[in-house]
Amino acid sequence: MPQSQNLPVAPSDIDAAAQVIAPYAVRTPLLSLPVLDERAGAKVFIKPELLQRTGSFKFRGAFNKLSSIPAAARGNGVVAFSSGNHAQGVAASAQILKMRATIVMPGDAPLSKRERTRGYGAEVVLYDRDRENRETIAREIAGKRGAIIVPPYDDAVVIAGQGTVGREIAEDLSALGVTPDVVVAPASGGGLIAGIAIAVKARFPNTAVIVAEPQDYDDHARSLRAGRREAHQARSRTICDALMAEMPGEITFAINSRLLAQGVTASDEEVRQAMAFAFRELKLVVEPGGAVGLAALLAGRIDARGKNVVIVLSGGNVDADLFARLIAA
Repeated sequence: MPQSQNLPVAPSDIDAAAQVIAPYAVRTPLLSLPVLDERAGAKVFIKPELLQRTGSFKFRGAFNKLSSIPAAARGNGVVAFSSGNHAQGVAASAQILKMRATIVMPGDAPLSKRERTRGYGAEVVLYDRDRENRETIAREIAGKRGAIIVPPYDDAVVIAGQGTVGREIAEDLSALGVTPDVVVAPASGGGLIAGIAIAVKARFPNTAVIVAEPQDYDDHARSLRAGRREAHQARSRTICDALMAEMPGEITFAINSRLLAQGVTASDEEVRQAMAFAFRELKLVVEPGGAVGLAALLAGRIDARGKNVVIVLSGGNVDADLFARLIAA
């Protein structure tokens, strides 16, 4: 029986999402760069979702979700909670579909993410991530307004939208006649890696799909080893602000526990080095959370030598001053 059977999201759901988002989303390229091949000792393909609309993969799932809301139910708008990338994806999607959007964001989210979210016409409600619960705040707002909550990852329609990243990878590699040995993507709640795993393994069932996380924020790796959802044990912050969810989602883990090969991590210093490498050698601006898969590859955490490897760079939304400090350090 194919691994993708009896999962909350099917390859056909991802195919349908691809049709929905096609007029609005960017079909990001699959890049192959000799300098990275030489460094990794592998044939490496980069999927640069930092070139996606709103600067990250999140637009895909958000637009698919908002498009699924019946026209008669759109009047009271949507509410989302996010540190920035999902926020922008929902805000931009709501703007396109002429819906009201309210986004609950941590007060320490990068300024560029907050400003861009407001720039798409959304109302931004800030909270203290150390003392307040974003989901509680979002539910209260939605309850008062009759608005619909758009989850950042633990939703089948959102996952199907994110899965279009994997669908494009599989299509582009098939066109090149290349079979991927390894596909690596970051995870916070796990929606992106879940969607990618479904789409890639539908075409290439023997490909190892690996989740990359910041050091200490290794809830996916822990959960995969334990066979059940487990929280990370981080006691300090990470520069990967987009990857700080406490544990995998219920729906995402139902998928990832069956389809993922393993989890790997990278330290903040390794992420910083990967960002600098991407900027200097690949000419790409990657945010910290978006670079964790590349960081794990460059740090030797992935068995890549002599293999065909795909690395997803999930976003590029980073404040200019922070980016300058990180790549210069």
